[in-house]
Amino acid sequence: MSYLLVRNGNVLTEDCTGYASVDLLSRNGQIVEMAQGIEPPPDCAVIDARGRSILPGFVDCHVHSTAVTADTTLLRTLPPSYVTAGATQILGNMLARGFTTVRDVGGADFGLAHAIDEGLIRGPRLIFGGKALSQTGGHGDKRSPGVQASDDHPYCGGSCRVVDGVENVRLAVREELRRGASHIKLMASGGVASPTDHINSTQYSIPELEAAVAEATAVGSYVTVHAYAPAAINRALRAGARCVEHGNLLDDDNIVLLKELNAYLVPTLVTYWALEREGREHGLSETSWRKVAEVLEGSIDALRRASDADVNIAFGSDLLGGMHKYQSEEFRIRSKVQSPTQIIRSATTVAARLLQMPDKIGILTPGAYADLLIWDADPLEDAVVLAQPDRYLDAVVKDGQLVNRPDN
Repeated sequence: MSYLLVRNGNVLTEDCTGYASVDLLSRNGQIVEMAQGIEPPPDCAVIDARGRSILPGFVDCHVHSTAVTADTTLLRTLPPSYVTAGATQILGNMLARGFTTVRDVGGADFGLAHAIDEGLIRGPRLIFGGKALSQTGGHGDKRSPGVQASDDHPYCGGSCRVVDGVENVRLAVREELRRGASHIKLMASGGVASPTDHINSTQYSIPELEAAVAEATAVGSYVTVHAYAPAAINRALRAGARCVEHGNLLDDDNIVLLKELNAYLVPTLVTYWALEREGREHGLSETSWRKVAEVLEGSIDALRRASDADVNIAFGSDLLGGMHKYQSEEFRIRSKVQSPTQIIRSATTVAARLLQMPDKIGILTPGAYADLLIWDADPLEDAVVLAQPDRYLDAVVKDGQLVNRPDN
């Protein structure tokens, strides 16, 4: 038996509105008791929180852990050994910042997930979707106009595969699910880091979208979509998508539909902030960099309107290459329009529901995984402290094991 007792701390309540002064005991990585004055069992490790704030481990619902460069065309040509080495560093740093679970929406596979589970590498719990699916000329098609050949081998370094037609989409979804994908991601609109499409374009036909949804739903999974423009968002939601990534250009009709369908939105504001500042330094092409302004303007207002309407909003970062270090900056950006409780819920309870793990992650309660963060500050007073883990994050615990404090 492996025990851990965390005592003398203020534990965030399940509704993320306050704290309870209770001790927390875990056994074999799972919380088993929460009460005052718990006596440690024999051979129990003990952490004295000394009155600090204890939050659940954070969940980032939009990462690309194999994106070792922002040059997505180059990424497809890199050997798996190099990409894995880079992903190991990226994932380890995510965990050190307090992200104990992440959802990879394009790139990671069962190999990385198993390596983390087996302790071969250090990282967050990795919920992966395998390769995202894109139509020819869509956001996931990284070929320049003069290139014809395409290599979509599942073990290449890219995050996407190009698939066209209803039956091919069905087969691709089944293949990704067979390899252990927890969800399926479709490129339903144009994007920044794609060389030949337009931000406002709609991608995939309705029958193709519906085919992917049907196959995912059949095994208890779901479809999430990359989408910016209002038309692309509505098409995907009406076809059955459960989640929208980004949504920077969403309109009031999109918000009504998100609410009506109880769907999820994963804004990723920090990636556009980072891309505008230094994307070209990390391999983003000039063509892609010029697209950033189109989706950056209005993104804060979109988040505000979705928050005011009480849409299910989960935390996401979507960073690439050397910009992964800015992951926690998403908390600071969101604090401009969201309350601390809204922000913390997005990275805990809302994220857990999206990942279909509401009783296991994003919450501190008996039966949940013993993933917790000890903060030398009160994030409910000022969520901006969450953007400074190197200063305020005293300890990270994942599966009942203490992780070293962050250094970046």
